[in-house]
Amino acid sequence: MTNAKPNSLDQSLAELHAKLAGAHRLDESSRQLLRDVLQDIERLLREPRQSRRAPQLGAARRLETLAVDFDADHPALAASLREFIDLLGRAGL
Repeated sequence: MTNAKPNSLDQSLAELHAKLAGAHRLDESSRQLLRDVLQDIERLLREPRQSRRAPQLGAARRLETLAVDFDADHPALAASLREFIDLLGRAGL
């Protein structure tokens, strides 16, 4: 059983999208990479648990890499990514 509720994940994902849209100093390649990872997570959340494939589970690791990259120039976005990663972990993803 998981501690995180699906609507919590959805809400947190929506907040990340909003922060991404508001990150004006983020270069386009980083912005696109973050969009791609968030889309992977959205697809993962829509799949039934039993049909989830292992390669998709690497999305949390990619988010952590992005968070490390964003630490210096985008600390608020990095913190939001880490909170979302924790939420994914509590949800068993």
